Amino acid sequence: MKCPRCGKDSDRVLETRMPQSGSVIRRRRKCTNCLFRFTTYESIERMPLVVIKRDKTREPYDRAKLLNGIATACRKRPVSAEKIENIVNEIEDTVSDKYQTEIKSSELGRMVLDRLLEIDEVSYVRFASVYRKFTNIDKFATELKKIKEEKRCQKKHR
Repeated sequence: MKCPRCGKDSDRVLETRMPQSGSVIRRRRKCTNCLFRFTTYESIERMPLVVIKRDKTREPYDRAKLLNGIATACRKRPVSAEKIENIVNEIEDTVSDKYQTEIKSSELGRMVLDRLLEIDEVSYVRFASVYRKFTNIDKFATELKKIKEEKRCQKKHR
């Protein structure tokens, strides 16, 4: 690794940390030439993923687009940026573990909804309203009834 200060290719790793998601490794390094300390991040190089849209068109997977969609649903809610990042990391890890090169947008949406339901119901409904294309209040009401039923079932099984 080249030192960002002197440009020499001589450093040593001082510390390695792996976050809970396991998809990125953080390393603290020290240049043996100028003694400058710096941080690097290593991530898994994933195979290019293609998203199949509802109209059957294909487009490259865009992490930022998924992050923005979830962040929009979680706006002004008690959901941290770290939790949103973890949702995206979990989804990417799941897709990567299956060695998929293509995924339907509906499957991505379902994965997001599953995770949002565990974290924040309001964010879940917001995301679902776009994902499922709610056109009227009845569809909202139906979704809310579904959430209440699931909560009731969870309480009974505890």
